Amino acid sequence: MQNPELIPHLFRTEYRKIVSVLCRRFGFDEMETAEDITSDTFLTAAQSWSYKGIPPNPTAWLYNVAKNKAKNHLQRNATFQAKVSPEIQTADSYEQDIDLSPQNISDSQLQMMFAICHPAIPPEAQIGLALRILCGFGIDEIAEAFLTGKETINKRLFRAKEKIRNEKIKIELPAPAEIDNRLENVLTTIYLLFSEGYYSVSDNQILRKDLCFEAMRLCHMLIENGGTNKPPVNALLSLMYFHASRFEARTDPNGGLILYDDQDTTLWNQELIARGAWHLNQATTGTQLSKYHLEASIAYWHTQKTDSKEKWENILQLYNRLLQIAYSPVAALNRTFALAKANTPEEAIIEAEKLQLTGNQFYYTLLGELYTGINNEQAKLHFEKALTLIKTPADRAVIQSKIDTLENR
Repeated sequence: MQNPELIPHLFRTEYRKIVSVLCRRFGFDEMETAEDITSDTFLTAAQSWSYKGIPPNPTAWLYNVAKNKAKNHLQRNATFQAKVSPEIQTADSYEQDIDLSPQNISDSQLQMMFAICHPAIPPEAQIGLALRILCGFGIDEIAEAFLTGKETINKRLFRAKEKIRNEKIKIELPAPAEIDNRLENVLTTIYLLFSEGYYSVSDNQILRKDLCFEAMRLCHMLIENGGTNKPPVNALLSLMYFHASRFEARTDPNGGLILYDDQDTTLWNQELIARGAWHLNQATTGTQLSKYHLEASIAYWHTQKTDSKEKWENILQLYNRLLQIAYSPVAALNRTFALAKANTPEEAIIEAEKLQLTGNQFYYTLLGELYTGINNEQAKLHFEKALTLIKTPADRAVIQSKIDTLENR
């Protein structure tokens, strides 16, 4: 078989579609069956294509095989039930077609998204299920994304599936009156999925970006549906576009993190910035001010190349508002960087040290930056503390270079 990358690529793009449709058809009680049929479809493809060659339309081939395997499963179930309970009329259950039309695939994935993000399921398990079912990630990839073992991920997914069954969660869109309440959970899961990629400490740069792009794809699905195309959804997508626009500038050739002031602005993707601006404008149509609106606005200002006082004062005010409606230590830490730019590093140091985020490498990295030029010895101590918390060799090399620069002054 030529093109050995084809099946892994199709697994990433088509696995989620087939599983979502089959889960919707069978129900959550047979989620493993849906996954087994889909996995078996790809195994059949690998075996068949190696011998017979790649078919003219590989995706259509996969869909056709998955349909036949699903129908065979339904027929076997119907036959078994008929023999055990002849009075049960199930003859037509396997004759119903498995609908893998684009519209049904889209509807099934959207409904699956709301089912996976049910409030009864723990947030960490929601992300794992989203990566597995909605994004087509393998167990190894999910384990690497969470920096944990395959056994831990398998147990987490098993417990989540048990919760779905016990709570009798249905694969369906909530009623219109319930959409806003349930949508918040969906957006949180997408936001956390993007954050897993954007702030990942994994050395796998491809995986890191894939996590972000999958989160953006899921958000696009919400926007393409009239019932879920809401201002906060556009605000979140805007935020992700702005962040993604600086992806290439955030890391050096070795994968080490490049801090904002050191980024090459010519690497910022202007097309993604424009898309982010468009969705941020769409987000202003409602009356609700969500944390995504504020974070997107902050991210927008970070895509502006000017280093003016006005820019940083705007960012500082946005952070002040964000901390009022959705406080988080990370946002408070980021605010101190804006404070240093808008006012003085000395003022920012006082505010940063109040946070006492002693288990956070970025806390010490930021303090090292703020102290540089004011108290270089103190700056060096903070960078050295950051070194003890950094997990990747590439990031360690970046901080070590800052220490070396201070020592050479």
